[in-house]
Amino acid sequence: MPRWTPPPRKKRPFVPTLRTICASVLIASQVLMPPLARAQLLPGLGDGGEMTATAERHLGDQIARELYRDTDYIDDPVIADYVQEIWQRLLAAARVRGELTPELDERYAWVVMLGRDRNINAFALPGGYLGLNLGLVAAVGSRDELATVLGHELSHVTQRHIARMMDKQNKQFPLMLAGLILGMIAAGKSRGGGDAGQAMVMGSQAAFMQNQLNFSRDMEREADRVGFGVMTQAGFAPQGAATMFEKLQYASRLNDNGSFPYLRSHPLTTERISDMQGRFQFRMDTVPPPVLLMDHAMVSSRARVLTRPGVDVLRQWVDAASTGEFARSTPAQQAGTLYAAALSAKQLRDHKAARALAQRLVERTADDAPAARQARWLQAEIELAAGGAGVAKAASLLDGKAKSRPEMLLAADVAVASRQPAPMIPVLRDWVAANPRDATAWRTLANLYGAQNDTLHAVRADAESNVAILDYPAARDRFKAAQELIRQSQSGRPGSVPIDHFEASIIDTRAREIEVLVKRQAEEPALR
Repeated sequence: MPRWTPPPRKKRPFVPTLRTICASVLIASQVLMPPLARAQLLPGLGDGGEMTATAERHLGDQIARELYRDTDYIDDPVIADYVQEIWQRLLAAARVRGELTPELDERYAWVVMLGRDRNINAFALPGGYLGLNLGLVAAVGSRDELATVLGHELSHVTQRHIARMMDKQNKQFPLMLAGLILGMIAAGKSRGGGDAGQAMVMGSQAAFMQNQLNFSRDMEREADRVGFGVMTQAGFAPQGAATMFEKLQYASRLNDNGSFPYLRSHPLTTERISDMQGRFQFRMDTVPPPVLLMDHAMVSSRARVLTRPGVDVLRQWVDAASTGEFARSTPAQQAGTLYAAALSAKQLRDHKAARALAQRLVERTADDAPAARQARWLQAEIELAAGGAGVAKAASLLDGKAKSRPEMLLAADVAVASRQPAPMIPVLRDWVAANPRDATAWRTLANLYGAQNDTLHAVRADAESNVAILDYPAARDRFKAAQELIRQSQSGRPGSVPIDHFEASIIDTRAREIEVLVKRQAEEPALR
């Protein structure tokens, strides 16, 4: 009973392409933007310009579609779940405060996209998309610090700062801005001085347009103010904002060594520093100073390992759990070190060492429920990776009916590996019904169906996973493949498998819907 595997998708060299985009967009924008348009580029605060929420969402979808194809894009269930818990609290607080209007709430995506990049960066995109580097997750010292950054970026979106940057006179500017955003992301990941996109961003010819991408001083102060209110409304400690701000200040004084692209798009002006220092002083005495928690230390460690730092660094992290410094560190720091060591050993395929380190982590976190849960998940990951008898061990560590996304997806992977997919299929089916944009869950469901030789349902689930990442042409091809399976079954050929007619009806309906989206996508102006 072989595991069903979707056909390989052609990988696109996203970063080099976008560097070329960056160079061409920057040059073209200089030529096409008249002086009057430049003067009108930033309408007054409170004015969203002519770009509607629907149009901004459409532009955001175009950008997100490219980012989903980036080889650095990652949907790690553990980190994503941690970020999502913070993100949902911030969204709820923004609704309570009236910052998130019902129209924007309905029309925007409100999706946080994770990237493997180890540089410290986060960025708001049109239409309610946010980008978050694992490097930033690794650098923050608490939920409160991460909530500060996410709250700031959320406020850029709710206050419609991107829409305000759109020129009313130049209809091509939104597409230029989209291309510039993509190019800036690509250039931010570059470490080579000869790259064309990087050279353009750093060169004098690009200075003007880079400044246009950077939000105005008033917008930055507004995002600071609104974001601070949202994160405190959500129950996060204001000290988290203060400590995060101190880190940014320190990096800024060092003139940024390149690891803080966040500072290039969010410069710390004198006015901004003074405004936020006053705000922190006003609230500093109300909440005890933030303390490093075990589960946060473990998530940060996971983020560091998943940035793919290289074999030598992974070995150093494995060895770090046996040093004198480890013995002198706090329990939370020890948990983080053990987590990084165990996951690094797994990445190095040293399953014996990974198991031993994971067991030490389990013992270290026994009295901390959130941390103990993460330790158990890591144990299951290690056992699954080891294979053989480890698969049964992994199954014993997991609850197949758990409501948490990381445990559910891990249990589903174990079910595929153990050739026992049936119990997990209704669990994943219910999940995607409530979360249709969860591409990872759809792909996992496809693997479950494939493991029990249910090809039609597997192909449909794979098609839906492509829809979730906005790849409509690929989705159309998979729906067509499903329709062909239906036709073969209806032909009555020997060996044909009976078809679920309800599923066949869904496939036909979805195929027609996606065909419309493919045609619309083909009519879109290119971002490059």
